[in-house]
Amino acid sequence: MAEILVLADHEGETVKKVTLELVTLARRFGEAAVVWTGQGGEAAKDKLAEYGAAKVYIAQGSEYDDYVVAPKAELLAWLVGQRNPALVLLPSTAEGKEVGGRLAVKTGSGILTDVVGLSDDLTAEQLIFGGAINVSSKVRTGSPIIAIRPNAIVPEPAAGAAVVEPVDITISDQARQARVLERVVQQRGARPELTEASIVVSGGRGVGSADNMALIEKLADSLGAAVGASRAVTDAGWYPHQFQVGQTGKTVSPQLYVAVGISGAIQHRAGMQTSKTIMVVNKDPEAPIFELADFGVVGDLFKVVPQLVEEIGKRTS
Repeated sequence: MAEILVLADHEGETVKKVTLELVTLARRFGEAAVVWTGQGGEAAKDKLAEYGAAKVYIAQGSEYDDYVVAPKAELLAWLVGQRNPALVLLPSTAEGKEVGGRLAVKTGSGILTDVVGLSDDLTAEQLIFGGAINVSSKVRTGSPIIAIRPNAIVPEPAAGAAVVEPVDITISDQARQARVLERVVQQRGARPELTEASIVVSGGRGVGSADNMALIEKLADSLGAAVGASRAVTDAGWYPHQFQVGQTGKTVSPQLYVAVGISGAIQHRAGMQTSKTIMVVNKDPEAPIFELADFGVVGDLFKVVPQLVEEIGKRTS
């Protein structure tokens, strides 16, 4: 069976959801072989096995943590040369796309990014122009390198062996040109991570001010949800940029997405339109966001949201 290389995205020994999505997708095309860089691979093996990883290549050298991107691309290029995989899957994140681009140059292979679907013949579905147009593309050179947009695939458990195979290669001096000098740990509250949450509540320009984002937080907390925001909100300084949902922010695909005071500009829709159920609260019945809505409420969010929180409290108390 053909081997499919999957670059793991992780924090320490914690496997990120997008990695499980990629392993799930890899199983459709062959034997899922996860490439784990840095520490934590042994501890994560059971989680990877739970989702069907047949093999885990572990490269533990400090260079993967101490230097930016290039060592990972060299490692993958070496594995491509040794294993001749049928496909290389990476997360379509800022880092994943840069690793993929470098890997494509090193291996002479084609690359596709921001992919949201992959057919049996490896034809990729991509959303372009903010999600307004669907494009079908296919790599015709080398081992196809496909960067999958986070939350595009539903992770599905399936038992795998996850046989560990250590990998130790010498990283070139050229790949050590950009060094990580400092890391700042982002403080997290009790809410779930935005890109991994099953429910997301986002506020838009209609919220009106930074103080009013507390209303969005209150609704999110009543649902056990993550908080998101439109670009208008983050650009105005009402909420931190790491919570922006959209083409230039984060892509989410929760079971429930609640858009409050968001008009639905195409850039925002590109980051949330694959959500399973979409609920909208907006006073403008002509707002474009209603085109995506499964449930919509036309009304003043300052009246509707408190009523929602009250009703949710009655049903969960």
